[in-house]
Amino acid sequence: MNGFHGEYEATIDAKGRFLLPGGLKKQLPEGENRFILSRGFEKCLTLYPIKSWELIIAKISLLNDFDPKVRQFRRQFLGGATEVELDSASRVLLPPSLKEYATLGKDIVLAAALDRFEIWDAGKYKQLFEDFSPEVFSDLAKEVMTGIGKKE
Repeated sequence: MNGFHGEYEATIDAKGRFLLPGGLKKQLPEGENRFILSRGFEKCLTLYPIKSWELIIAKISLLNDFDPKVRQFRRQFLGGATEVELDSASRVLLPPSLKEYATLGKDIVLAAALDRFEIWDAGKYKQLFEDFSPEVFSDLAKEVMTGIGKKE
C-alpha cells in the first residue's frame, strides 16, 4: 500500500451515520467494506481498513505484558475499538460513545493518515490549521524529517 491521501467532507445523519466519500472509497482495495473505528491520539477517531488494523495488532501483540506502560497503552489504544461495516448505501454507523469522545458535530472531515483516516469535527479540524503558522509547520518539518533519506 502506498498510503491514503486527501481530505473529505461528510455529514453525520440523525441516526449517526455518514456516507463514505467516493474519493476515499476509490483508494480502498476492491471489496474492502469492513473497518475498525477507534479513538485517535487527539480528540478524533481513526478509521482503519481491516488489513491495516491487523498489521498494528500484530505489532502490539509482541509488546511485553509485564510492563505497566504497555498495559496502559493497550487499554487506551484498544478500548472502544469497534468493527464497523459499510451498509448497502456505503454508510458507516458511528457508535455513540466514540462520537461523543471526538465531540463530532454534524459536519466532519475524514483526513488521510497513511494507513488510516482520521475523523474530525469539521470546526476542530479547521482550527488545527488556523492555529498552526507556516513558520511553526516549517520548524516541525525540519525536526521530524531530519536524517530521512541521508546516506550514512
